[in-house]
Amino acid sequence: MRFSASSFTASSRRLCAPALALLALVSGIAQAAPRIEQWTTPSGAKVHFVASHELPMIDVQIDFAAGSAFNPTDKSGVAGFTRNLLDAGAGELDEQAISERAADLGLILGGNMDTDRSSLTLRTLSATRERDESVALLATILAHPRFPAEVLERERVRALANLRESLTKPAVLAARAFNTAIYAGHPYGTESDEKSLSAITRKDLIAFHAHYYSARNASITIVGDLDRATAEKIAIALTQNLPTGGQAETLPAPPLSKENQKTHIANPSAQAHILIGQSGMSRDDPDYFPLLVGNHILGGGGFTSRLMNEVREKRGLVYDIHSYFDPRRVPGPFKIGLQTRGSQSALAIDVVRSTLAAFIAEGPTEKELQAARDNIVNGFGLRLDSNAKILSYVSMIGFYGLPLDWLERYPRAVGAVSREAVRDAFARRVHPERLVTIIAGGDGDKGTNGTGAATKP
Repeated sequence: MRFSASSFTASSRRLCAPALALLALVSGIAQAAPRIEQWTTPSGAKVHFVASHELPMIDVQIDFAAGSAFNPTDKSGVAGFTRNLLDAGAGELDEQAISERAADLGLILGGNMDTDRSSLTLRTLSATRERDESVALLATILAHPRFPAEVLERERVRALANLRESLTKPAVLAARAFNTAIYAGHPYGTESDEKSLSAITRKDLIAFHAHYYSARNASITIVGDLDRATAEKIAIALTQNLPTGGQAETLPAPPLSKENQKTHIANPSAQAHILIGQSGMSRDDPDYFPLLVGNHILGGGGFTSRLMNEVREKRGLVYDIHSYFDPRRVPGPFKIGLQTRGSQSALAIDVVRSTLAAFIAEGPTEKELQAARDNIVNGFGLRLDSNAKILSYVSMIGFYGLPLDWLERYPRAVGAVSREAVRDAFARRVHPERLVTIIAGGDGDKGTNGTGAATKP
């Protein structure tokens, strides 16, 4: 049967308007996604490149599969010390000389480390002298770090002091206990302690660097005012003198608790810090977009989320409550976080669990779904409005081996998520009968018995 334009009633056009508007917005964002070029250096490093000539700047990020998940079993902290001491002296330059050299060139060195990767970043001018000398400095830092013993001791003292202070905070206690509970026996579940930090030697850092900071274990991202040929030269310069070590070990799939676990950690704070969750999804997860959109509705959408409405707006139990998936190389955590008075923690947990169970059973409403898709897609363009933001996304695509058109697909995939897809994904992937619940603190709230349950008068 054929329909002419006049066949549609006014009400039909009103119903189609949100979908048509979303489709138009998605098309515009997809067209604005950067063009990514990809290749592999002769030494085996993956390279992803985006030309951007608006500013005379170049941003470079080099990632190694050398995050905390690859720490030696009895020396958690080696990965962090290795990353942090790379620019504490390299080649013929000591720590002060590197700092002065960076200032002379006007470059900015940075980086980060998480469970999966350790990264270094460089921002420099695209003028030939500044570009080449900045890349040469970064290459020296990457390939020839000194790991001075005196700097290691300085950083160890600082790390131990920070650890002792952090262990007085209920938020940190909750996070560490949650992590070790959902990742029991898994590399993601290892936490640094005084014993492990104290045992680390300079030889450990040298060995870790030699194994994990190799070209075959590297992913390079280059964004900025240069052409492909220059980008290729930069990639070679950064990797040609790296150690000849191998690639990082394949991480195992994380375990899933067989039953609900609940732990209370005593702390004199009046506020109980509560975390509820399980292992969640990976970066390349087939359920990525239904879980992303569904979580926005459940607890990731701020004041519009169901958890915020049920726990804060209706009952006044919290100031803030949120949920999120943290995708990693293998499934990272799905986490619901909140703070409440110790005497209210049992009630707050009950409301969270009932809200989650209802969402899994029923899925979102069409109104909730449309609002979530609009919000995610509308905000996506702002995530690509600078070279630094593009660098962050493209480095993620490169490190995790995602498709080159992932940024183009993103808004379309979000716009295509249906109610049934969300309900189905949450029903299969989130298990209310297997959740880990951590309560840290709340013991200072009068009227609580120290377990988060109110005492009887």
